[in-house]
Amino acid sequence: MIDEEKQTEYATNQEPQQQTQQTTNEVTTKTMDSNAFGEFETQANAPEGDANVASNENPVEVEKPDTSSTAPEADNRAALLEKEREIESLKASLEERTSQYMRMGADFENFRKRTLKDKEDLEQKIKQNTLQEILPVVDNFERARAQLKPQTDAEMNLHKSYQGVYKQLVDCLKRLGVSAMRPEGKEFDPNLHEAVMREPTSEYPEGTVIEELVRGYYLGDRVLRHALVKVATAPEETPSETVVAETPPEVTES
Repeated sequence: MIDEEKQTEYATNQEPQQQTQQTTNEVTTKTMDSNAFGEFETQANAPEGDANVASNENPVEVEKPDTSSTAPEADNRAALLEKEREIESLKASLEERTSQYMRMGADFENFRKRTLKDKEDLEQKIKQNTLQEILPVVDNFERARAQLKPQTDAEMNLHKSYQGVYKQLVDCLKRLGVSAMRPEGKEFDPNLHEAVMREPTSEYPEGTVIEELVRGYYLGDRVLRHALVKVATAPEETPSETVVAETPPEVTES
């Protein structure tokens, strides 16, 4: 009971204080409003000079450039320029490497072609030397065929046997690219023929190949062996007979 009485007494004492505080706050608010309204009215009714003074007393703050944002932009620009320089340097390096690669490729291609040509020339030279050793055998077969005249059946069988070997040899030479020259009746060519005999004749023009003594051969488009030939020359002129006129006998006077 004593506590309840104390609380009632405390609430009774607080009510006047709260009312007094509320009244004070209202008076303060009205005073501030009147002061603000009076100040606004004073500024509106003040002359232009006073307005300038007031404006000078409270100058408007000018916005200054934000240097804090300019610095990062400058850094970004510098970094961008640095990246562009790096890109240009990489491009130049790439072009140089590409040019070196192209030169190396061209050199390798030239080396490959030159090596292939040297290899082909070496193979052709070896083939040519080998075939030149075989050609005398072919010549002997041809001489035997021209000289032998088989009479009996046994001789004919023997003749057919070695002619079969000769034909097989000729077919093998053809497969290797060997072909025979046919110079009879053609003009003498020192690049293809070798003149070992000359015969004066009027049947052929001068410089014409009359006879092939030893057959020549081609290996592809090259000369494997020159042909030994007889060449026609102009006939020799016979000296004309001189006519001697007889002098008449002298007449003597008797």
